[in-house]
Amino acid sequence: MSKLTLNINDDTIARAKVYASEQNRSLSSIIQSFLDKITLEKESTNNVEEIKISPFVRSLSIKSGIPADFDYKKALGDHYAEKHK
Repeated sequence: MSKLTLNINDDTIARAKVYASEQNRSLSSIIQSFLDKITLEKESTNNVEEIKISPFVRSLSIKSGIPADFDYKKALGDHYAEKHK
């Protein structure tokens, strides 16, 4: 086991300590569990557990019909050129 020094906002640390106490766990064990979860899941499978996505966020992911090769910088430049004629 090794020690690790982290720089974390004081408010975040205070909330984390309260959470750890409510869970009857140490803050170190919670952080270790979190790091294990995000690193071991990636190693064990490329399939991430289903993440719950709100209907609003899901609606944002609908294809917009913009072509893959759309040059937004050119389109914006054309728009500004036309606007300032």
